[in-house]
Amino acid sequence: MPGPSYTPAPPTPLPPQQYPSSNQQLKEEAREASSLPPPSAMSRSVSQTSHPEVSPYKARPLFCVVCASNQNRSMEGHFVLAKEGFRVISSGTGSAVRLPGPAIDKPNIFAFGTPYNDIYEELERQDPRLYTANGLLQMVDRNRRLKRAPERWQETKTVADIVITCEERCFDAVCDDLLSRGGDFNKPVHVINIDIKDNHEEAQIAGKAILDLARAIEGASDVDEEIDGILQAHQEKHPHNLLHAVAYY
Repeated sequence: MPGPSYTPAPPTPLPPQQYPSSNQQLKEEAREASSLPPPSAMSRSVSQTSHPEVSPYKARPLFCVVCASNQNRSMEGHFVLAKEGFRVISSGTGSAVRLPGPAIDKPNIFAFGTPYNDIYEELERQDPRLYTANGLLQMVDRNRRLKRAPERWQETKTVADIVITCEERCFDAVCDDLLSRGGDFNKPVHVINIDIKDNHEEAQIAGKAILDLARAIEGASDVDEEIDGILQAHQEKHPHNLLHAVAYY
């Protein structure tokens, strides 16, 4: 059952010339993503990272960041957490991957599982000038350096410890899906929603919030006992609305 919502801090103003700035940041993220270890190596020792110290005898949590299409918001969170050495996966809850097209009524639609490289090449074939100007090529370039393809939440079998969703409908979809699975493993999972508008600028701002939240959660002695305080402290610092629920695998 969903828990309490939290009163957000005042919004963080966007920087001037936000679109060129966000596109340049995406380009830089793509460059940095190419130097990150492969997903199988992301469980490296916490001593190799800059986030709070965790007892070597304490299992590190696996984070899953979820948006609709596993392209912008969830992949920004995936990149930020992977860069800092957290154990992280990501997915989307939509029926298909949808990206802006040449007109508002003509989106680009891909099936989940379509490699990011194939998506990149298709966008580049269609209109490289348009998709460079709006940051799509830079975004997908970053994504293809992080993992092979967008994944659909409902089809994933990996059991996460913390699920961070990026909008309320994704939060509802994750909670409904976990409920439908029946909780056979009796494995609790904290599902936390950070409400993020689906554009590059807001995703980049929220990436910092996701990183702060992951640091607080991994640094906790007992997440189950401390989660309400963690979320309250987080909400006082960041402008995004939060929701929280405990579900079961």
